[in-house]
Amino acid sequence: MKIAAAQTIVSPDIAANGSAIRRMIAAAAANGARVVNFCEGALSGYSKLQMMHPDDWAGFDWQQQEAELRAIADLCGELRIFAVIGGAHRLSKGCPPHNSLYVFSDTGALLTRYDKRFLSNSELGGWYSPGTAPITFDVDGYRFGCAICIESQFPEIFGEYERLGVDAVLFSSYGTPDYFQIALRAHAGLNCIWIGAATPVQKAAKGPAGIIGPDGNWVTQCRAAPEPSLATAVLDRDDPVYDIPLQKARPWRLKARQGDIYREKMVDNARSENRSDY
Repeated sequence: MKIAAAQTIVSPDIAANGSAIRRMIAAAAANGARVVNFCEGALSGYSKLQMMHPDDWAGFDWQQQEAELRAIADLCGELRIFAVIGGAHRLSKGCPPHNSLYVFSDTGALLTRYDKRFLSNSELGGWYSPGTAPITFDVDGYRFGCAICIESQFPEIFGEYERLGVDAVLFSSYGTPDYFQIALRAHAGLNCIWIGAATPVQKAAKGPAGIIGPDGNWVTQCRAAPEPSLATAVLDRDDPVYDIPLQKARPWRLKARQGDIYREKMVDNARSENRSDY
């Protein structure tokens, strides 16, 4: 199956963001993608950029965002494609919103939502409230998880998803600088998973959207240029290119983590009759 990572412009105008997202969903569907993910804050805008102060959430147009989310859902149902959309999620009055990814199915239903768990130090200063749990969803027999931005710096996020049996993590960030890219490649290779990385047009020059294979190498990337674009790649567990990471390394590492392959070969050196005094 084919997945896509989007590179779209993010503005303070929620309606304009929604239109940009829908155009890219249509492009992804026309390209044969079954799943497309967008960057952090793709619809709502992001802190300190489109949203200039935490108090701005008090005047945020939640009704407009809801209308755009519904329009995106309808398009997903019409084009039979799954989409993962970055946006804020409103909480009770007085609480900062979640920094979220809305997951829409190919029937137009809101399938689930991922709330960023590892917030940055600045995000904790009134911008957002942390989430609490990973999410997974299945498409055509492949399992996906989600992660956001600075979570690229937390290996436990990706190790957890590997244990949950995901084939790919859809990573959405407001920029993927070099050290994010290094970390993402490492997580993909260490956990033998694909990673689809979405970013905004404004940050593409320092790291465009792209998809990393389970061997830790980039499969494809958009041009590092300030223009809307789409990166696509095929997920195929039987691809001979990924025979070692998917058919050998990942099953073996599972056994290694369980420990039986080591315990059965452990030697109690203190009881060995042939041991040296040294």
